[in-house]
Amino acid sequence: MPEESLLMDILVNPHQFPHYVSYAILASLLLIVVALSVRGSLALVPRGTQNFIEVLVEALYKLVDDNIGHGWGKHFLPFIGTIALYILTCNLMGLIPGFTAPTSNINTTASMAVPVFLATHYYGIKVHGIKYLNHFLGPIRSIAALPLMILMFFIEFIGHLVRPVTLSVRLFGNMVAKHYIIGILGLMVPAVIPVAILGLGVLVSVIQAFVFTLLTTLYLAGAVEEAH
Repeated sequence: MPEESLLMDILVNPHQFPHYVSYAILASLLLIVVALSVRGSLALVPRGTQNFIEVLVEALYKLVDDNIGHGWGKHFLPFIGTIALYILTCNLMGLIPGFTAPTSNINTTASMAVPVFLATHYYGIKVHGIKYLNHFLGPIRSIAALPLMILMFFIEFIGHLVRPVTLSVRLFGNMVAKHYIIGILGLMVPAVIPVAILGLGVLVSVIQAFVFTLLTTLYLAGAVEEAH
Protein backbone atom coordinates (compact mmCIF):
# COMPACT_ATOMS: atom_id res chain seq x y z
CA MET A 1 0.00 0.00 0.00
CA PRO A 2 1.28 3.54 -0.72
CA GLU A 3 0.59 4.58 2.89
CA GLU A 4 2.67 1.71 4.25
CA SER A 5 5.52 2.52 1.87
CA LEU A 6 5.48 6.16 2.99
CA LEU A 7 5.53 5.11 6.66
CA MET A 8 8.46 2.74 6.06
CA ASP A 9 10.38 5.49 4.24
CA ILE A 10 9.85 7.81 7.22
CA LEU A 11 10.99 5.18 9.73
CA VAL A 12 13.95 3.88 7.73
CA ASN A 13 15.07 7.20 6.22
CA PRO A 14 13.87 9.93 8.60
CA HIS A 15 16.20 12.48 7.00
CA GLN A 16 14.11 12.27 3.81
CA PHE A 17 11.06 13.42 5.77
CA PRO A 18 10.64 17.20 5.27
CA HIS A 19 11.91 19.02 8.36
CA TYR A 20 9.06 21.52 8.31
CA VAL A 21 6.56 18.65 8.53
CA SER A 22 8.44 17.05 11.43
CA TYR A 23 8.55 20.28 13.41
CA ALA A 24 4.93 21.09 12.56
CA ILE A 25 3.86 17.71 13.96
CA LEU A 26 6.03 18.34 17.02
CA ALA A 27 4.37 21.74 17.57
CA SER A 28 0.92 20.13 17.27
CA LEU A 29 1.82 17.40 19.76
CA LEU A 30 3.21 19.98 22.17
CA LEU A 31 -0.03 21.98 22.08
CA ILE A 32 -2.11 18.83 22.55
CA VAL A 33 -0.02 17.74 25.56
CA VAL A 34 -0.28 21.18 27.16
CA ALA A 35 -4.04 21.31 26.54
CA LEU A 36 -4.59 17.86 28.07
CA SER A 37 -2.35 18.72 31.00
CA VAL A 38 -4.26 21.92 31.75
CA ARG A 39 -7.60 20.18 31.31
CA GLY A 40 -6.60 17.43 33.73
CA SER A 41 -5.61 19.87 36.46
CA LEU A 42 -8.24 22.61 36.25
CA ALA A 43 -8.69 24.65 39.42
CA LEU A 44 -11.02 27.46 40.46
CA VAL A 45 -7.97 29.55 41.33
CA PRO A 46 -5.71 29.22 38.28
CA ARG A 47 -1.98 29.07 38.69
CA GLY A 48 1.07 28.11 36.70
CA THR A 49 0.35 26.81 33.20
CA GLN A 50 -3.42 27.13 33.60
CA ASN A 51 -3.09 30.79 34.50
CA PHE A 52 -0.89 31.46 31.46
CA ILE A 53 -3.23 29.60 29.10
CA GLU A 54 -6.29 31.40 30.48
CA VAL A 55 -4.63 34.77 29.88
CA LEU A 56 -3.90 33.80 26.26
CA VAL A 57 -7.43 32.47 25.66
CA GLU A 58 -9.08 35.52 27.20
CA ALA A 59 -6.91 37.85 25.08
CA LEU A 60 -7.79 35.90 21.93
CA TYR A 61 -11.48 35.86 22.82
CA LYS A 62 -11.47 39.63 23.35
CA LEU A 63 -9.72 40.14 20.00
CA VAL A 64 -12.23 37.97 18.15
CA ASP A 65 -15.34 39.26 19.94
CA ASP A 66 -14.38 42.93 19.61
CA ASN A 67 -13.69 42.67 15.89
CA ILE A 68 -16.45 40.31 14.78
CA GLY A 69 -19.13 40.90 17.42
CA HIS A 70 -22.78 39.83 17.09
CA GLY A 71 -22.16 36.75 19.22
CA TRP A 72 -19.58 35.27 16.86
CA GLY A 73 -16.75 35.37 19.41
CA LYS A 74 -17.37 31.95 20.96
CA HIS A 75 -18.11 30.45 17.55
CA PHE A 76 -14.85 31.49 15.90
CA LEU A 77 -12.58 31.30 18.95
CA PRO A 78 -11.63 27.60 18.52
CA PHE A 79 -10.64 28.14 14.88
CA ILE A 80 -8.82 31.44 15.30
CA GLY A 81 -7.33 30.48 18.67
CA THR A 82 -5.90 27.25 17.27
CA ILE A 83 -4.28 29.11 14.39
CA ALA A 84 -2.84 31.76 16.74
CA LEU A 85 -1.34 29.32 19.24
CA TYR A 86 -0.05 27.02 16.51
CA ILE A 87 1.70 29.83 14.62
CA LEU A 88 3.16 31.26 17.83
CA THR A 89 4.52 27.84 18.84
CA CYS A 90 5.98 27.22 15.38
CA ASN A 91 7.58 30.68 15.31
CA LEU A 92 9.19 30.29 18.74
CA MET A 93 10.53 26.83 17.88
CA GLY A 94 12.92 28.51 15.48
CA LEU A 95 14.67 30.17 18.44
CA ILE A 96 15.67 26.84 19.99
CA PRO A 97 19.20 25.74 18.99
CA GLY A 98 19.02 22.84 16.57
CA PHE A 99 15.38 23.51 15.70
CA THR A 100 13.81 25.40 12.83
CA ALA A 101 10.51 27.25 12.57
CA PRO A 102 7.98 25.30 10.45
CA THR A 103 6.53 28.67 9.44
CA SER A 104 9.76 29.49 7.61
CA ASN A 105 8.50 27.15 4.87
CA ILE A 106 5.85 28.35 2.42
CA ASN A 107 4.04 24.99 2.54
CA THR A 108 3.29 25.40 6.25
CA THR A 109 2.05 28.96 5.96
CA ALA A 110 -0.06 28.13 2.90
CA SER A 111 -1.64 25.20 4.76
CA MET A 112 -3.04 27.74 7.24
CA ALA A 113 -3.89 30.50 4.77
CA VAL A 114 -6.03 28.28 2.52
CA PRO A 115 -8.41 27.12 5.31
CA VAL A 116 -8.82 30.77 6.35
CA PHE A 117 -9.76 31.64 2.76
CA LEU A 118 -12.24 28.76 2.52
CA ALA A 119 -13.76 29.48 5.95
CA THR A 120 -14.23 33.15 5.06
CA HIS A 121 -16.39 32.43 2.03
CA TYR A 122 -18.12 29.43 3.60
CA TYR A 123 -19.44 31.56 6.46
CA GLY A 124 -20.17 34.45 4.12
CA ILE A 125 -22.44 32.25 2.01
CA LYS A 126 -23.86 30.47 5.07
CA VAL A 127 -24.89 33.73 6.74
CA HIS A 128 -26.00 35.78 3.72
CA GLY A 129 -26.77 33.25 1.01
CA ILE A 130 -26.75 34.74 -2.49
CA LYS A 131 -26.73 38.23 -0.93
CA TYR A 132 -23.08 37.59 -0.04
CA LEU A 133 -22.28 38.82 -3.55
CA ASN A 134 -23.21 42.32 -2.34
CA HIS A 135 -19.83 42.40 -0.60
CA PHE A 136 -18.20 42.36 -4.04
CA LEU A 137 -20.33 45.00 -5.77
CA GLY A 138 -19.35 48.17 -3.97
CA PRO A 139 -21.51 50.70 -2.13
CA ILE A 140 -23.51 51.91 -5.17
CA ARG A 141 -26.02 49.44 -6.67
CA SER A 142 -28.24 50.63 -9.50
CA ILE A 143 -28.68 50.11 -13.22
CA ALA A 144 -26.83 53.35 -13.91
CA ALA A 145 -23.88 52.17 -11.84
CA LEU A 146 -23.72 48.73 -13.51
CA PRO A 147 -20.29 49.33 -15.15
CA LEU A 148 -18.89 50.45 -11.79
CA MET A 149 -20.43 47.42 -10.08
CA ILE A 150 -18.81 45.09 -12.61
CA LEU A 151 -15.46 46.81 -12.13
CA MET A 152 -15.79 46.59 -8.33
CA PHE A 153 -16.70 42.90 -8.58
CA PHE A 154 -13.49 42.03 -10.45
CA ILE A 155 -11.38 44.18 -8.12
CA GLU A 156 -12.90 42.56 -5.03
CA PHE A 157 -12.69 39.09 -6.60
CA ILE A 158 -8.99 39.46 -7.32
CA GLY A 159 -8.44 40.97 -3.87
CA HIS A 160 -10.04 37.94 -2.21
CA LEU A 161 -8.01 35.50 -4.32
CA VAL A 162 -4.81 37.27 -3.31
CA ARG A 163 -5.59 37.04 0.42
CA PRO A 164 -4.25 33.50 1.00
CA VAL A 165 -1.15 34.39 -1.01
CA THR A 166 -0.43 37.50 1.05
CA LEU A 167 -1.15 35.68 4.33
CA SER A 168 1.21 32.82 3.55
CA VAL A 169 3.97 34.87 1.90
CA ARG A 170 3.97 37.56 4.62
CA LEU A 171 4.46 35.05 7.44
CA PHE A 172 6.92 32.94 5.45
CA GLY A 173 8.98 35.96 4.36
CA ASN A 174 9.19 37.48 7.82
CA MET A 175 10.21 34.22 9.47
CA VAL A 176 12.93 33.56 6.88
CA ALA A 177 14.15 37.16 7.21
CA LYS A 178 14.22 36.79 11.01
CA HIS A 179 16.34 33.66 10.68
CA TYR A 180 18.91 35.36 8.47
CA ILE A 181 18.99 38.59 10.47
CA ILE A 182 19.56 36.74 13.74
CA GLY A 183 22.29 34.67 12.10
CA ILE A 184 24.07 37.72 10.67
CA LEU A 185 23.81 39.70 13.90
CA GLY A 186 25.04 36.68 15.79
CA LEU A 187 28.21 36.59 13.68
CA MET A 188 28.75 40.34 13.98
CA VAL A 189 28.09 40.80 17.70
CA PRO A 190 28.22 37.38 19.42
CA ALA A 191 28.53 38.96 22.88
CA VAL A 192 24.90 40.15 22.92
CA ILE A 193 23.25 37.02 21.49
CA PRO A 194 21.62 35.89 24.77
CA VAL A 195 19.79 39.19 25.25
CA ALA A 196 19.23 41.50 22.30
CA ILE A 197 19.17 39.05 19.38
CA LEU A 198 17.07 36.44 21.14
CA GLY A 199 14.72 39.19 22.32
CA LEU A 200 14.38 40.38 18.72
CA GLY A 201 13.48 36.86 17.63
CA VAL A 202 10.79 36.54 20.29
CA LEU A 203 9.35 39.95 19.34
CA VAL A 204 9.18 39.09 15.64
CA SER A 205 7.63 35.69 16.38
CA VAL A 206 4.89 37.19 18.55
CA ILE A 207 4.15 40.06 16.17
CA GLN A 208 3.86 37.80 13.12
CA ALA A 209 1.52 35.42 14.95
CA PHE A 210 -0.60 38.40 16.01
CA VAL A 211 -0.71 39.86 12.47
CA PHE A 212 -1.85 36.56 10.95
CA THR A 213 -4.47 36.15 13.68
CA LEU A 214 -5.74 39.71 13.34
CA LEU A 215 -6.06 39.49 9.55
CA THR A 216 -7.89 36.17 9.87
CA THR A 217 -10.31 37.77 12.34
CA LEU A 218 -10.90 40.78 10.08
CA TYR A 219 -11.50 38.60 7.01
CA LEU A 220 -14.11 36.55 8.88
CA ALA A 221 -15.66 39.72 10.30
CA GLY A 222 -16.00 41.14 6.79
CA ALA A 223 -17.64 37.93 5.59
CA VAL A 224 -20.37 37.75 8.25
CA GLU A 225 -21.13 41.45 8.58
CA GLU A 226 -24.12 42.99 6.86
CA ALA A 227 -23.34 44.69 3.55
CA HIS A 228 -24.42 48.31 3.45
